Amino acid sequence: MTEAPILEIDDLSVTFPSADGPVQAVRGVSLRVRAGTVVGLVGESGSGKSVTMLAALGLLPPDAVISGSVRYRGRDLLPMGQRELARLRGDRIAMIFQDPVSSLSPIRRVGQQVAEAIRIHRPEVTRADAATRAVELLGAAGLPHPHRRASDYPHQLSAGMCQRVMLASAMANDPDLLIADEPTSALDVTIQAQVLDLMATMHRTRGLAIVVVTHDLGVLAQLAKEVAVMYAGRVVEHGELADVYRRPRHPYTLGLLGAVPRLDDGLATPPTPIAGSSPSPVHPRPGCAFATRCPHAEADCDDVDPVLRPIGDGLTACHHAEAVPPYEPPVSLPGRAQARGHRTERPVLSVVGLTKVFQGRGGARLGRHEPAQALSGASFDLFDGETLGLVGESGCGKSTLARCVLRLIEPTGGHVLFRGEDIMAIKRTRLRGLRRHLQIMFQDSAGSLDPRMRVSAILAEPSVVQGASGPQARARAGELLEMVGLGIDLAHRFPHELSGGERQRVGLARALAPGPDVVFLDEPVSALDVSVQAGVLDLLRRVREDANRSYVLISHDLAVVGCVSDRVAVMYGGRIVEMGDRDDVYRWPAHPYTQALLSAVPVIDPARRHRIPIVLNGEPPDAGHLPTGCRFRTRCWKAQDVCAVRDPPFVDLGPAHGAACHFPDASSPVTTAT
Repeated sequence: MTEAPILEIDDLSVTFPSADGPVQAVRGVSLRVRAGTVVGLVGESGSGKSVTMLAALGLLPPDAVISGSVRYRGRDLLPMGQRELARLRGDRIAMIFQDPVSSLSPIRRVGQQVAEAIRIHRPEVTRADAATRAVELLGAAGLPHPHRRASDYPHQLSAGMCQRVMLASAMANDPDLLIADEPTSALDVTIQAQVLDLMATMHRTRGLAIVVVTHDLGVLAQLAKEVAVMYAGRVVEHGELADVYRRPRHPYTLGLLGAVPRLDDGLATPPTPIAGSSPSPVHPRPGCAFATRCPHAEADCDDVDPVLRPIGDGLTACHHAEAVPPYEPPVSLPGRAQARGHRTERPVLSVVGLTKVFQGRGGARLGRHEPAQALSGASFDLFDGETLGLVGESGCGKSTLARCVLRLIEPTGGHVLFRGEDIMAIKRTRLRGLRRHLQIMFQDSAGSLDPRMRVSAILAEPSVVQGASGPQARARAGELLEMVGLGIDLAHRFPHELSGGERQRVGLARALAPGPDVVFLDEPVSALDVSVQAGVLDLLRRVREDANRSYVLISHDLAVVGCVSDRVAVMYGGRIVEMGDRDDVYRWPAHPYTQALLSAVPVIDPARRHRIPIVLNGEPPDAGHLPTGCRFRTRCWKAQDVCAVRDPPFVDLGPAHGAACHFPDASSPVTTAT
């Protein structure tokens, strides 16, 4: 294409000072973005993706040392002063930051913040007109009830709603370039599908050029036409997305493709972790930065740093690009035979009719809330050596269910039987002895680890609580570190000195310390890089195989659940709406909500973009204001009059498969919107 790029980055380098020496965050990055195109910038955390875009917009701290050039429509941005840059930012160039909640002012209403973006660059617009326009933008961004939501503060909105507010603010002045930094990180798959669909619509209808910064090639496959793969501060591969997917030329790109959990035609395929870890940006190694993790590395890779060169239809920085094999999706995981058919043995854990109602507190001035029905008669069995996947959007009751089973939260009603004994009837003084058999790995690995304790003490503490001596507890801590694939050198570190993946492994090791029979895993890979996520999922499989241990894996992502689980339970509005063997649920989903969840899983193959996913409208219901009848009816394309009157019963659809729907349809997965 001969059209002049809207954004040109040439030989950009960024260095930060640190106590250990200069940090080389970006090294000689060059990138072209043409008007009306979508370019993806992909790589693991620390690869330099976000720093590259922040440097281009002059948003780095003053101590950053920047060289090279960044031109927007021919104008070099790096020499510009802050006033001149501020006139471009938010007007012609817009950016969505990685954490939408913290990017919004907590003390201003969201409508005011969108209106502010208009009036800063269009001072002739009156406050009233800006407020009206803000409501229109919020509606165009898919925010439900924009007139009412415009008066809300950010803390009153979900993460997906805040992301829509960020999109509305970014589009306030009709820019021609949008930079989206991890726009769907940690969002539910259904909300992710909505955000991606919205961005695709803006690109298509407005001719908007977009740079998507992400670690997930599945997200890029929904939007991008071109992709630049970054590793250790450099672009190591660049080309058309379809070409890069079909024939990756750099081994790191091949590793990223293999690390994404996939769902192809209802079959789960396991991710393959990338061995090793990224090199230190303070002390870069000579030669190729990827050589220590590369299966194709040879002697010359340790001596000479490869440069980007034309290979096939793209550019690749690899000495042995011709030796990199084509990407082949992994073979689908077969369902475990023991999960099928009717069970004859006694389950290790039985949950029967579990309910939880949170009572409102405080007077009217303190924001009194109505009672919230968080759980409504949840029931399931868990057998020895089995993994049950518990799936649903945020707020559906998954974590509440886990905490009620463990009596970290006291349920309102129901029973929980552990090997035949009713946990609900046990006095709290006896719970400590029981909890050695029932453990939980919490979602927030950083927040659940004591920041004042070293890793060795964190892992020894459960053994001490259960009566082990100091030497026995320390020996057990060493065994646990080896079990989860961490070196003994990490034992003396504090949690803040660990990476996200290392903290997740420590959290798992702590849950395994007492030798439990059942472990609840609450979002164990949420927001992790795909390469780290693949390593954690592989670890979970291996740990389960080494002991006849049972898992309940809580996640919003059916692709993640499919890699580990034997059976799947789908939750919505505090109720299990479908449950069955994994392969049955994935191949023949009966409930419309399950069909929507499966449809929302990103398809990594660009050749399958013709698939039209089911994009659910609106948000999950608030537990304090649940719809009458079927709780999913307000978002369901199959809803009829009976759905508003009567809550559907849970009915059997076949061996080990059932759903709570008035109109179940256990046919092939739905892939087009109705």
